[in-house]
Amino acid sequence: MKKGLLFPLCILLLVFACQTVPITGRQQLQLLPADTVFSLSLDAYKEFLSEHRVVANTKEAEMVKNVGQRIQRSVEQFFASRNMSDRLKGYQWEFNLVDDKEMNAWCMPGGKVVVYTGILPVAQNETGLAVVMGHEIAHAVANHGNERMSQAMLVEMGGVGLSAALSQYRESSVGLVMAVYGIGTGVGVLLPYSRLQESESDRLGLIFMAMAGYDPHASVDFWKRMAASKQGASPPEFLSTHPADATRIRNIEGLIPEALGYYRKS
Repeated sequence: MKKGLLFPLCILLLVFACQTVPITGRQQLQLLPADTVFSLSLDAYKEFLSEHRVVANTKEAEMVKNVGQRIQRSVEQFFASRNMSDRLKGYQWEFNLVDDKEMNAWCMPGGKVVVYTGILPVAQNETGLAVVMGHEIAHAVANHGNERMSQAMLVEMGGVGLSAALSQYRESSVGLVMAVYGIGTGVGVLLPYSRLQESESDRLGLIFMAMAGYDPHASVDFWKRMAASKQGASPPEFLSTHPADATRIRNIEGLIPEALGYYRKS
């Protein structure tokens, strides 16, 4: 292909690959088909579960499933009410608790949610857990996984081209995991977008938990407990994929009035 045609082609690609995030209205880049992202996610999810002990038939495990299903139903009702159910096409929701001391949780594209036992003491109760799971489900619903992968692919396209980049991600779920979790990415290219995604998920997560009947005020106390539980110094905000604790808490406090507009007491 002639070099003079490459730049216009890339511009057209970016224009037609843009999607809009629900609720926030932000434009985002999505180069990969949803079924490709879901397939890679499922592979990574199965591999993860095969290497970790899934906790089942306990009060905590049932709480994870209950909270997840309540938020799932609220998300589905919200999208249906706005004739946007197609945005959730291909989702196969699952909610699992795994035995791991790390304070973590995540939701793969397509609705595969995992909560680590290590975060339960910080969550404290069902409402605190709804803060965590609402945030993680928001990442999936906002298609942050596809966006993250697309950003990583753009970095690589300069050297290998779009077709080669697509082939790489279709062949291995490692690319998905690296892109979604920011492993090996460079400062100043992907990190600012990741902080934006985190803040966006805070906003959507508050709304989703509120729709499911959980009081969004609980989010402030949760993030204060999360900040207090950290050991050692946090990295400077400009080098972090997450907003600084004080910034996040301040932003969440400002978002609560909006979330309360969706609050349905259970």
